[in-house]
Amino acid sequence: MNSRYALDKSEGKILGVCAGLARSTGWDPLLIRLGAVLATVLLLGPIAILLYLATAWIANEA
Repeated sequence: MNSRYALDKSEGKILGVCAGLARSTGWDPLLIRLGAVLATVLLLGPIAILLYLATAWIANEA
């Protein structure tokens, strides 16, 4: 488990945010992506999209 977060564009589908989170937590990237989609659709809506884009803009690349 790597505790430092960084984008993972080599394994990422769009910007590498979910892949980076999966790499830093040791979870499966598919679970992270499903959680992000469910949070966007069911709970947070546009806020989740803004958080995703802000993370991609602020975070360092691996």
